[in-house]
Amino acid sequence: MTCSNDCLLKLFNLPEPLLTGQTENLEEMTSVLKIQESETVYDYSWYPLMSSADPATCCFATTSSNTPIHLWDAFTGELRCSYRAFNQVDEVTPAHCVSFSGDGSKLYCGFNKTVRVFNVDRPGRQCEQRLTYMKEGQAGIISCIASSPLDAGLYAAGSYSRSVALYYEPNGEMVCMFQGHQGGVTHIQFTPDGTKLLSGGRKDPEILCWDLRNPGQILFTAPRKVETNQRIYFDVDNSGRYLVSGNHDGTVSVWDMTRAPATLPDSQDPVLEPVLNYKAHNDTVNGASLHPSMPLLVTSSGQRHFSNLLDSDEEDTDPISNKVDNSVRLWYM
Repeated sequence: MTCSNDCLLKLFNLPEPLLTGQTENLEEMTSVLKIQESETVYDYSWYPLMSSADPATCCFATTSSNTPIHLWDAFTGELRCSYRAFNQVDEVTPAHCVSFSGDGSKLYCGFNKTVRVFNVDRPGRQCEQRLTYMKEGQAGIISCIASSPLDAGLYAAGSYSRSVALYYEPNGEMVCMFQGHQGGVTHIQFTPDGTKLLSGGRKDPEILCWDLRNPGQILFTAPRKVETNQRIYFDVDNSGRYLVSGNHDGTVSVWDMTRAPATLPDSQDPVLEPVLNYKAHNDTVNGASLHPSMPLLVTSSGQRHFSNLLDSDEEDTDPISNKVDNSVRLWYM
């Protein structure tokens, strides 16, 4: 699944020969489903219990500018239902992020200093509003949410206030809060064993790995290149060993989290250097996602570019046309 600046969500199927082990001479992938949102797509989340054998479970939620949260059918592209959040003047207000709970029963939605929780089986406007900041707590816009793979009642939230916090059901009480990022947090992810939490931010040159067995301790920092406010995703493989992220310069970095990080003189926290760097795109690699069972990685690229504002008599040796790369690529790892 991809989302793009034209407000389209596109669904791609893996090439069939790839499922039988063939990795060469594959045809270019084309989307099998297109879903048009009316405004810019902020975030989307797959239903965690999805199984292609059960069409009823094949769905995903999206949030976009000035629209309600939508639940889409992944087979037909039809809109199943909507979840509406309203502000103080009773206008529909968009969520900045969406994420299902681990058991798929709830939909967490991030707003300014607030997390709203919808029951998935109860569309409409009825929801629970959980303030994350009242004189103290997690301030700023809640920009990303992730559920623990081991405990359906535990979820983490990242904020543009550069903080990461853990919350626990049934009331969404804050367990603890971490701070250490240089920019607003844009993506968080638990490791498969649930003992560590990874977080990355905008204009922030490192991914932080937090030890949840000793809350607040940074196990290591993973350096990467993030030079804009763009959300740069990362992913962890199912074994919990490898961390993969794109970079602003078009490269992809891979870290082996079983290796011991190094203590550098100019760094307060241990640094884990990547074991692999390779050129993947000609533009910022903003998406990286690992296949759950096959050695496959999919990456996406692209960002906004602006014309050269220098004097028109000066020669532009690196025109925008040479930088633009809006593509999705599949890698055999």
